[in-house]
Amino acid sequence: MTGPDAPAALRATGLGFRYRRRAAWPLRDCGFTVPTGRVVALVGRNGAGKTTLLHLAGGLLRPSAGELRVLDAEPGSPEARTRVALLTQDKALYPRFTVADTLLMGEKLNPRWDGATAERTVREGGIPLHARVGELSPGQRTRVALALALGKRPELLLLDEPMADLDPVARGGIMAALMADAAERGTTIVLSSHVLPDLEQTCDWVLLLRDGRIELSEDVDALRGDHVVLTGHADRADELAARHTVVDRRDGGRQTTALVRRHGPLSGDWHVERPSLEDILVGHLRTGSDPGGRTEEAA
Repeated sequence: MTGPDAPAALRATGLGFRYRRRAAWPLRDCGFTVPTGRVVALVGRNGAGKTTLLHLAGGLLRPSAGELRVLDAEPGSPEARTRVALLTQDKALYPRFTVADTLLMGEKLNPRWDGATAERTVREGGIPLHARVGELSPGQRTRVALALALGKRPELLLLDEPMADLDPVARGGIMAALMADAAERGTTIVLSSHVLPDLEQTCDWVLLLRDGRIELSEDVDALRGDHVVLTGHADRADELAARHTVVDRRDGGRQTTALVRRHGPLSGDWHVERPSLEDILVGHLRTGSDPGGRTEEAA
C-alpha cells in the first residue's frame, strides 16, 4: 500500500535543493513515497544526491523547491526530532568524552532514551564504557554513534554510509544490530551504501538516485520479479527494445546480453536468467545517456 493515503516514512513532492552559490541542483524534481516499516537501500553514484537527501530528511537542510515530509511531519520540527535519528558520515562525537559519558549525553538529550539498547550495542562491539571516544578505532566510533542513534528509539533511522570504514566482520555485526532493531520495533531504516552485497539480504525497498533525480522507488521483490537477464542473437535486440525496457545492454560480436524490465510476456529464442538485486542496481546505475544503456565489448 503506497498510495497518497498510505502511512509513509518519507514522502517527497517536486523536491529540489540548490546550494546558494552553486548553479547546479544536487536534487531536482524528486517525487517518491517510502512506506513505514521498510529497510531501504538508498543507492546512487558519487554526487547523485544521496547525502543531500538524507540531510534534508534529517532537518539539516531545507528544500529549495517542493516538499519533503518525514512521518507526516516537517523535517527538523520538534515532532520530527523526537522520532527521527540521522547518522552522518562524519559521525560527530566528542573525542574527550568516554563512551559512558557519550551515552549519558544521549540520555539527557532524548526523552525516549533506551539505555539498555544503547549499552548493548556498544558492548556487542567489545568497547569498554570507560574508553575515550578519541582513542577508539574508526569502526568502534561508528558503533558508538550507532548506539546513540538506536538509543533514541527512532521510528525513522537515516544512515549515510555508516559502514564505509568497517571491515567485513564489523559490517556484519552492525547490519545484525540494525536488522534486530527493525524486526523488534518496526523501525524504518534508510541506508545509503556503496557496498551493494550488504543490501542484498537486508533491504526490502530501493531508492535509486541518478543525477539528482529519483529513478527507482520500489519494493525489492517487485523489482526482482520484473527484471530478467537475456542472452541471445544481437539481431533480435532492437525487437526486444520495442516491447520491453532495456536497462543495460552489452554486445559482443553476434551475441547480446541485456538486463531487461519486462512489460508482458517474453517472446523469441532468449536464454533467461534471474538477476540479483546487485545486478539490477548496477545495471540501472551503469546506464548512460543512451536509452538502451548499450555498451560495446570486443568480440
